[in-house]
Amino acid sequence: MKFAVLGNGGFGTAMAIAAWRMRHAVALFGHDVAYTAELARTRQNPRYLPGVSLPDEVLVSSDARAVLAGAGAVLVAVPTQHVRATVAPMREALPAGVPLISLSKGLEQTTTLRPSQVLADVAPGHPVLALSGPSHAEEVARGMPALVVLAGATMEWRRELQAALSDQHLRVYRNDDLLGVELCGALKNVMAVASGIAEGLGLGDNARAAILARGLAEMRRYGEAEGARAETFFGIAGVGDLAATAFSAHGRNRALGERIGRGETLASILASTQKVAEGVFTARVVQRRALELRIEMPLCDAVCRVLFDGLAPAIAVRELMERDRKRERD
Repeated sequence: MKFAVLGNGGFGTAMAIAAWRMRHAVALFGHDVAYTAELARTRQNPRYLPGVSLPDEVLVSSDARAVLAGAGAVLVAVPTQHVRATVAPMREALPAGVPLISLSKGLEQTTTLRPSQVLADVAPGHPVLALSGPSHAEEVARGMPALVVLAGATMEWRRELQAALSDQHLRVYRNDDLLGVELCGALKNVMAVASGIAEGLGLGDNARAAILARGLAEMRRYGEAEGARAETFFGIAGVGDLAATAFSAHGRNRALGERIGRGETLASILASTQKVAEGVFTARVVQRRALELRIEMPLCDAVCRVLFDGLAPAIAVRELMERDRKRERD
């Protein structure tokens, strides 16, 4: 099978390498013409995945038609807020009926849609799936073991793509709860920002463990209110990805939260990096939607107030610790 990968950021590059390792033909698309040309020439991606070489056999191009030609599946590895703008102009170039696999983890700000819903909107007639789970690009690219889940489309597509994307380095499980899998990927980024803030404040492992546990409870509560299955949040896409993102040195959302906890402003952090921390964009969407659903999301709300309303991180922590006492599971 030929895999077309849209997005030459860290994870797009890593998945291109992984697919090549599985002996597939691979083409990698980048929208930044100059940077993509340099990547094609040097086979290095220092901006997003330093220290990893891209195999010579992988086509690297900003020509969408060349990348998509003959593709049997398309991996969409661009930030959630750019999925629509990236894929919509390519609709005519997509091979008929080719499956689109979202690797994005977030919610579109203007519509609150999940990435798979955006893909279905801009490219009707194509099977849409989502691949998610604890899979840092830095480790996937180097062939370190990772487990992920594939959700969406039909059982036949899930089985075929599970087989195509699995080897001794990457193990893919099937899941038929597309809503839950995508909400896990979006919500865990918000909780990772909270974990990073606690780390930046020097609050210790107990506090970060508490954020993981209560963050998972918020994720499940939100997911169930939207119609997802609770058990999805206790699987690979949920607690698995949350743990990796909240505690790993590779986690962009955790790293952003840590800088916030140390006193930097959101504006200065965003201006200093080209890497996207999806939790920043997702937090606002989730906060608004939680109000509509009439569910409590105290951690998400605290993250929003710190990021956007100027609340001091230390005060946010104090307010969380002083909330009304209640049973763990109501």
